Amino acid sequence: MKLQHCAWPDIEAYLKRSTAIIIPIGSTEQHGPTGFLGTDALCPEVLAEGIGERCGALIAPTLSIGMAQHHLGFPGSITLRPTTLIAVVQDVVNSLARHGFDRFFFLNGHGGNIASVTAAFSEVYAESSLGTASGNRPPLRCRLHNWWDVPGVKRLSSEVFGADEGSHATCSEVSLTYHAFPEAGQRLAAAGDALTPGRAPNGPIRDADDYRRRFPDGRIGSDPRKASAEAGARLYETAVTELSEVWKRFAAED
Repeated sequence: MKLQHCAWPDIEAYLKRSTAIIIPIGSTEQHGPTGFLGTDALCPEVLAEGIGERCGALIAPTLSIGMAQHHLGFPGSITLRPTTLIAVVQDVVNSLARHGFDRFFFLNGHGGNIASVTAAFSEVYAESSLGTASGNRPPLRCRLHNWWDVPGVKRLSSEVFGADEGSHATCSEVSLTYHAFPEAGQRLAAAGDALTPGRAPNGPIRDADDYRRRFPDGRIGSDPRKASAEAGARLYETAVTELSEVWKRFAAED
């Protein structure tokens, strides 16, 4: 169930059976001409909802703006500074911890978030280590899990897309959003006919202007013309099945 669809007594009742919560986290940034700006937030959100349905997990509101400064050369992209994202994650954890939550499973959809979110976890743990946390706060456990790192997702992506998967605006993430939002996905997919080259180049990521110069349409190494709602359905089922097991182990761990 979604936290934002609950009343406070619902959360009070949930806490009597579980102190673990899933927090989808992603980004609002360009994903080439055929990908949603919200891809990196939509993917973990959709998967978290699937896990919640299967496992009875509570899902926090998605943190949909991340660390994406290198995408600012493309209209619509939004970023937080790394320090801002660290503070946001820290405040979310501390807010929920005040109510009794002590297991925080961040389901991530954006590689650019990893360093900042990991640093935020260190800040949270430092509060306990340095004695600055409130005296009644329980020991906290935080985990960041990238949805694309699920072994089954990796195997399926390799099988279906091969070298065309790429590393940004990937076939897998685009397919998953097309599955979740088929009508809008069909509209975006139509732009694939004009992609030149078919498979985008690879290279380093630096500042926004450098990124736009190296990757004029926003993709890195991918050919999302291979993306499809059908492949997205397979990826969804695989990811939800495996992530549900990861979630259950995390929620129960000491």
